[in-house]
Amino acid sequence: MPLVNVIRGDRIDPAPITVRTPVLRVPTWLALTWWTLKGFCRLVWLLLRFWYVTAPTVVFGWLYLRFGWAGPVGLVAAVPLVSGAWYVAHRDSFLRLGWWPVLSCYRRWIYRRKWHAAMVTARLAISFDRHTVLPILKGVRCGAGVDVVTVRMVTGQIPDDFARVSERLAHTFGVRQVKAAPGRRTDLVLLTLFRGDPLAKLVRPLPVPAVPEFTALPVGRQEDGDGYDLRLFGTQVLVVGATGSGKGSVIWSVVRSLAARVTTGLVQLWGLDPKGGMELGIGAPMFARFACRDYPAMAELIEDAAALARNRARNLHGRTRQHVPTPDEPLIVLVIDELANLTAYLTDRQLKDRIKAALSILLSQGRAVGVHVVAAIQDPRKEVLPFRDLFPTRIGLRLAEAAQVDLVLGDGMRDRGALCDRIPQSLPGVGFVVIDGDPTPMRVRFSYLTDDEIRDMAHTYGRLRVIDGEVLDGAA
Repeated sequence: MPLVNVIRGDRIDPAPITVRTPVLRVPTWLALTWWTLKGFCRLVWLLLRFWYVTAPTVVFGWLYLRFGWAGPVGLVAAVPLVSGAWYVAHRDSFLRLGWWPVLSCYRRWIYRRKWHAAMVTARLAISFDRHTVLPILKGVRCGAGVDVVTVRMVTGQIPDDFARVSERLAHTFGVRQVKAAPGRRTDLVLLTLFRGDPLAKLVRPLPVPAVPEFTALPVGRQEDGDGYDLRLFGTQVLVVGATGSGKGSVIWSVVRSLAARVTTGLVQLWGLDPKGGMELGIGAPMFARFACRDYPAMAELIEDAAALARNRARNLHGRTRQHVPTPDEPLIVLVIDELANLTAYLTDRQLKDRIKAALSILLSQGRAVGVHVVAAIQDPRKEVLPFRDLFPTRIGLRLAEAAQVDLVLGDGMRDRGALCDRIPQSLPGVGFVVIDGDPTPMRVRFSYLTDDEIRDMAHTYGRLRVIDGEVLDGAA
C-alpha cells in the first residue's frame, strides 16, 4: 500500500524489503531416519489405539498361516462354546469380565460415530479462536440396560449444561433417557443413558425384613435393576402424584417394610385417611391409631403426635441429638393419605388452622425425636401444601404438567432427568425420589400389593387399638 507525506501530500512508494531466510541443510540419511522413526511410532500408536481391530486380525492371521482354514474356523466355533460354559458356571464373572467389556467397546464405537453431530446440534460444542472445541468422550461402561459415558467437559462448562439438553441427547443416541451427574473430577460429567426400561415389569411385594433397617427400608426396584432402599430415619417423606399414579404402592411398601417391628411394638403406625378409609382402611389393623371419618379426631391425633415430639425433645435435651426407638418409646410413623383434605379443602377454618400448626411442629421437629410423617397428596401447589419444603425426601410419581416437577422435587430436577410428566399411565408406582443434598433424582418403581395381600399382612402383623377415638383390642 503506498504511503502519503502528511506535510506535502506527495505519494511515496516504499522501497522493497528484502528478507533472506536462512537455509539449514539436513543430511539425507538423517531426514530418512527421522521420517522412518516417525512413521513407525505412528503405526504403533494406531495398532494400540485400535487394538480391538488389530488384535483379532493378528490372531486370525497367525492361525491361518499355522493351521490353514481350520484354525480361524475352530476359534470362531470355540468362542461361543467357551462363553456358554463360562456363563453357566459363573454368570456374574462372565458378565463383569467378558460380556460388559465387549459391549462397552461396541457401544463406544456407536457413540463416537454420532459424537460430533450430537455435540454440535445440542450446542455443547464451543467456538474458540476460530476453532470448534468438542467435549471429549473418555470412556463407556455398560450394564444391564444402561450405559455410563464419561465425558471431559470443555473449559467453562458445567454438568447442568448437559442436563439441560438431556432430552435432545436421548433422541440423538436412540435411548430412552439421559441423565447428567458430576464425575469424580471437576472437569468430568457422567452421562447415564438408559437403553431399555427395567421398571416396565410389575414389582411384586418384597419379603418382610425380620429386623428392618430404618435407614434402608426395602420398598421397590431402582432403574439399574437393583433393589431400592428408602431412608426413613431422620427424614419426612412426601409423595405427590396424580390419580392412579400409585401413591398407595409407596405407602404400603413402607408399611410392609416396617411390619415385623409393628408386631414387636418397636414401631407404631398412626393412620389418617380423610377419604373415609378407602385407601388405608384395608390395612387398618396395622395402625396403633387410625382415623378416617371424624375430622376433629384427625386433628386430635396430629396434635397428640406433635405433643409427643415436643415431650421427647425436652427429655432428650442435653443427652443425644437422635432418638433411638425402644418398646417404651417406639418409632412413630404418621401415615396420611390425601393431605390436601386436611390442609386446604377442610371448610372448618379453626380445625384447619389446628392441623396446620401441629403438622408444622411435626415436620420441623419430629424427625430427630422419632416421629416421622409419610404423606401423600395430588395437588402440589403452594397454597395447598404451604410447608412442602419441610419434607427432606420427596417422591414424584406421574404428574399432569412439566411445571409441577420442579414444584414438587425442586428447581432444575426435570432438567436432571426427573420426567414425572412423561410417566405413562400404564406404569403406576413408577416415580422419582429426591433427597435433600443429592442433586440426582433416582427413578424407582415401588412394589404393588393387592387388596388381599394387604389384608393378609394386616391379619399377620396387625395390632389395632384405637380407631376414630374408639379403643379396640387385638387384631381385626
